[in-house]
Amino acid sequence: MTFRLKRRASPRAWKLPRKGTKWVKRPAPGPHPQEGSIPLLLILRDVRRIARTAREAREILRAGHVLVDHRPVKDEALGVGLMDTVSLAAPLDEHYRVMKDRRGKLILLPITAAEAKMKLGRVRRKTTVPGGKIQVTLHDGRCLLAPAKAAWRVGDSLQLELPKQKVVAHLTLAAGHLAYVAGGSHVGETARIDHVEVKNSPQPNRVHFAEGFSTIKEHVFVIGDTVPKVTLPEALDR
Repeated sequence: MTFRLKRRASPRAWKLPRKGTKWVKRPAPGPHPQEGSIPLLLILRDVRRIARTAREAREILRAGHVLVDHRPVKDEALGVGLMDTVSLAAPLDEHYRVMKDRRGKLILLPITAAEAKMKLGRVRRKTTVPGGKIQVTLHDGRCLLAPAKAAWRVGDSLQLELPKQKVVAHLTLAAGHLAYVAGGSHVGETARIDHVEVKNSPQPNRVHFAEGFSTIKEHVFVIGDTVPKVTLPEALDR
């Protein structure tokens, strides 16, 4: 597989100019789809601009100065996506969370060092594994075994302690909870859940919000009960 991608064919979620070099880095196959992730090389060179060339970006990665979800990463093609944390070691000592703005573009949202040690994962799938245990798959590809009495359901969110991946909180997809819209015409908005409409048809279930709009369940990311667990990009949109 080639790891090059024509710039004009790059995902619309990337905040890159359409004119420039003919080729850009393609994200390696990973937990996030190509349309929803951006390679670390582009983050260092084109987004954050702490490297002028691809060679300089590779040197920074090989030195172990970049952490994704609080783990050192040296793969320049690793694609980071929604809710991932990216930390740059000293002397920069900067921490970011990958989010989406109101135009659906992937952005690096500055966060504190303490917040960089946690992330939220949306439950995408539940399966039964040998031994009768329940395994859940999160939106970033993580697979976790659910405790015996855990009521984790598809659409709920789990708060993880990084890098141990310990579940410290369970956020249900329920009325009154705060949700971040990760897709659709209301992408990047935060709203309070009113109710979930279950469709008895091939159509996807819809989540209705107190703010007066709705979207499909797949686009809804629960981020808190009364207050959000993560920093939101709303302040950047004003």
